[in-house]
Amino acid sequence: MLDRFDLQLLNLAQRDDSQTSEALARSVPLSPSAIARRLRRLRGGGWIVRTIALLSPRLTQSRLRAIVLVQLNEHADLSGKAALEKRLLAAGSVQFCYEIAGPNDFLLLFDCAHMDEFNAIAEDLLASTATVRRYETLFVKREVKFAPFVELGGG
Repeated sequence: MLDRFDLQLLNLAQRDDSQTSEALARSVPLSPSAIARRLRRLRGGGWIVRTIALLSPRLTQSRLRAIVLVQLNEHADLSGKAALEKRLLAAGSVQFCYEIAGPNDFLLLFDCAHMDEFNAIAEDLLASTATVRRYETLFVKREVKFAPFVELGGG
């Protein structure tokens, strides 16, 4: 069970996991050693799945990003859907994939170096798959906000 200190640590770690235990102790009323133990427990218990580095827009702003809405065939079999999901999971250019409700079945975010790369990947992953009925692509003009944080209670 997570207590209020765990929730505070998780909120802080989501925004900057590079902070030292000493720095975190300025925001969480625990000793640095207690914070280090809790963070190890949170990682070991699977509450923190992994730590990543977010790149500066200076490095990513010239890349092509596309939001793709995917509609499966009405009678798509479960094995075909599972095979598509497996291919999407393995595709490095697919940054996220959500199964959604409504007229579309999936929402994807592609990150590619250029349009030719996107076209080749979309053809391979989507157009050549009988499970996919259609897909619609929306190209990202610019990033206004990116905040993949989940504010947990007790913070």
